[in-house]
Amino acid sequence: MGKSVGFAFATATGLIWGGQWVVGKSALARVDAFNLTAIRYAVAAAVLLAILAAVEGRGALRTEGRALRLFGLGTLGFAGFNLLAYVGLEHARPESASLITSLGPLLMAIVLWARGSGRPARSTLVALSVAIVGVAIVIGRGDPLSVFSGAIGWGDLLVVAGVASFIVYTVGARDVPGFSALRYTALTAAGGWISIAAVTAISDAVGYATLPSAGDVTSTLPQIAYITFLGAVVAVTTWNLAAARIGPQNAALFTTVMPVTTFAIEIVRGYRPGAVEVGGALLTVAALIGGNLASRGMGYRFARGKAARPGYVAS
Repeated sequence: MGKSVGFAFATATGLIWGGQWVVGKSALARVDAFNLTAIRYAVAAAVLLAILAAVEGRGALRTEGRALRLFGLGTLGFAGFNLLAYVGLEHARPESASLITSLGPLLMAIVLWARGSGRPARSTLVALSVAIVGVAIVIGRGDPLSVFSGAIGWGDLLVVAGVASFIVYTVGARDVPGFSALRYTALTAAGGWISIAAVTAISDAVGYATLPSAGDVTSTLPQIAYITFLGAVVAVTTWNLAAARIGPQNAALFTTVMPVTTFAIEIVRGYRPGAVEVGGALLTVAALIGGNLASRGMGYRFARGKAARPGYVAS
């Protein structure tokens, strides 16, 4: 029963995050990425802190002398990922961004290898290579080689940088032993929001971003509510619950639901991908599933021990 509940939580996370790219893209038409992220995490961080105090007590709000480290990790995980990914999303297609983000568990293997956690299995490296080819097919709209002649834009590259930033944040959880997943997430989200607010204020001041009007914010409230409460609060919570019940590696398998959801929503909205593009998406999903399943029979695990908390999330 516990595993069934865990699978349900992981599926819910993938579905929510898959829809988040489409919803977030529509909100960017009225509110730029900087201000949208600042609004989103002002609310999400406050809600997470309130949940932490309610679940673990007010004492859990203390940083125990790790404020600077938590601030730095939060800046990487929340400011780094969300600002880079959402600025990138302004110049990338939702389905491309979703596929790139779903590569996270495989890219995690490379980062952990670089940090001395063991060489990933050959199957993991093969799966990553195949998944990247699939992403290239989607970005190139059926022609993977076109990524070398301009099909891959700087928006896509910013999403990649955002994913890398969050992976480093996730691995950094091992540097804060003794903190629960909820405590680590809430405290780093609060620190990350401070950095998001500062960068947004500077961007507004120099004219790189524009402070949205009340009308702009009001018109995008449904989208903001989705990416804040569902994407940044509910999905993070269900992810952590899933990781606790079925393990982070099993939970990571369900990130494959994310690009499938994104493509399905876009098709319902009128997008008609070519057969080769669909094949590229399926190739990526198959590689992600295969890489996760194959690695279970090897000695290497994507995230183990303290590094497994809070697990990889597409916040």
